[in-house]
Amino acid sequence: MTVGGASHFPAPAGGPVGEGGEEVPLDGMRKTIAARLLQAKQTIPHFYLTADVEIGRLLALREDANVAAPKSATPEGKDGAPAYRLSVNDLVIKMWAAALQRVPAANAVWAEDRILRFKHSDIGIAVAIEGGLITPVIRQAELKSLTAISAEMRELAERARARRLKPNEYQGGSSAISNLGMYGVREFAAIINPPHATILAVGASRRQAVEKSDGSVGFASMMSVTLSCDHRVVDGALGAELLAAFRGFVEQPVTALV
Repeated sequence: MTVGGASHFPAPAGGPVGEGGEEVPLDGMRKTIAARLLQAKQTIPHFYLTADVEIGRLLALREDANVAAPKSATPEGKDGAPAYRLSVNDLVIKMWAAALQRVPAANAVWAEDRILRFKHSDIGIAVAIEGGLITPVIRQAELKSLTAISAEMRELAERARARRLKPNEYQGGSSAISNLGMYGVREFAAIINPPHATILAVGASRRQAVEKSDGSVGFASMMSVTLSCDHRVVDGALGAELLAAFRGFVEQPVTALV
């Protein structure tokens, strides 16, 4: 279709991009991401479950832990930098690890002729880097303290951005977490990263009016999460059970720490 001789159809692949446009050659990372995620959407039967989770107690736990962090001494005898600073993402990793332990049937992957169930919660964490993203894995996250998870995640993210991760540090695992809350994204659905069977998409926290048990209305800190599941491994009821376990740990975080 043309109007005044101008085509309203997009230029074919490989065609001109027009004045001021730019062609960006594909590097190895972008080619790999494109191939793996295309394979994921074509071969993995995705379904999605979304829940709103109250995170007031999780935020309070984070604040208390950060306030209590010991501080190094400066040469002048003053308090220096704290020994650690937990992020919401660190706590989400711990709660997700606990949920996978609570629902072991979902801590699994599809292996074509069988399903492989994992003993430990090995969780990939999506890290944005220049030109794409990579998913370093926190191994045995259910056994690690919050401070250990925080330190390991910070170190892995730094080396990921420097492209210095070893293959064994970003391969394997049964599940992953993608957190876009720091960008103000309220809710989204992530594509499963093979061989994982699930990925949890975490949105931004917000203050929201909620009905209390006595019928009155108050405000609470809420967060929306969406679980993408491989239906070959995780059925609807099992995925709902896993998401409910995560919600329970987030709303009562001490239960994941004892």
